[in-house]
Amino acid sequence: MSLPRFFLDAPSTPPAEGLALPLGAEAARHLRALRLRPGAALEVVLGEAAWRADLAELDRERALARLVAPLAEDREPPVALEACLPLTAQLSLWDEWLPPLVELGVTRIQPVAFARSEFDAAKTAARMERWRRLILAACEQSHRTRRPELRPPMAFDGLLAWPTAQKWVAYELATGQANPALRPEPLAFTCGPEGGITDDEFAALAQAGWVSVSLGRSILRAVTAPVALLGAVQFELGRSL
Repeated sequence: MSLPRFFLDAPSTPPAEGLALPLGAEAARHLRALRLRPGAALEVVLGEAAWRADLAELDRERALARLVAPLAEDREPPVALEACLPLTAQLSLWDEWLPPLVELGVTRIQPVAFARSEFDAAKTAARMERWRRLILAACEQSHRTRRPELRPPMAFDGLLAWPTAQKWVAYELATGQANPALRPEPLAFTCGPEGGITDDEFAALAQAGWVSVSLGRSILRAVTAPVALLGAVQFELGRSL
């Protein structure tokens, strides 16, 4: 059984065995729900360094972890995986796809306003903090050692200048081209919102170096496509393990 994992800001002093660190009220509630007691083993991530720790103190609103030893592990993908996700008319869809995308190793999340996004800046801004909490919870659950970066929303045109060399766009229409081979370098991927990518948008993406990929013969929901694509990428990355 995996141990509970918590992400903390890097301490002002270098982490060392025996250093005690506060976990906060939310972590304390979580630990009580797990019925853990002082002395129980857990894990903490300080910046990007994972440590084995034990639970030194626990009360209703406070928990204290004591560092035991650094963990020699690397659960991050071997290449950067940048998800340029469409802002959907139903922003609640983001609550569905963020956890599996984080579990599958996405390293950067860029919200994008496509032509069919029905983008509302105020509503989107109001949900950003919730999305950060979902990302953090998924990192802890899947034992990531880095939190993906959630960037502010951008207009579709930002994709046309996206600097990553390897860029894929999930597109539902047949193009007559085979899916590209995955190269061992950073990968950005995108897909459309409800209703899909418009013909003009796809043409612009193709002109800007985005390569069309197929996810099968059926039409996938907006919430399914990015998870399916990233799962396929991780399968390919697994061939080189």
